[in-house]
Amino acid sequence: MDKQMLLLFADAIQRKRLIRVTFITRSGEERSRRCAPLDLSPSERAKIKFYKYHMWDLDSEPKPHLLSLNPEQVIQLEVTAESFMPEQIVTWTRKNPWTIVRDWGNLS
Repeated sequence: MDKQMLLLFADAIQRKRLIRVTFITRSGEERSRRCAPLDLSPSERAKIKFYKYHMWDLDSEPKPHLLSLNPEQVIQLEVTAESFMPEQIVTWTRKNPWTIVRDWGNLS
């Protein structure tokens, strides 16, 4: 796992900044998406618990959805100047569900 990318991702979470992530799809295509970073944690549904970058994909069609990427899929991660409001995205959480600590008010 790229430590610099992890630090950028955690910083974007802390500052509530959108990211631009460029990644390789499972089919081998390169894609770039504007996303709200959510966490770095094992996927709850996966049988083998590897850490993944979890983010809210704002560019997906027909509507935004959760995007979970293995670290080796991520080519580039850029923190943008655009902010997001977690309460407009996160509607499914349990108390303290996050691996990366943050100050998101009642969503922390």
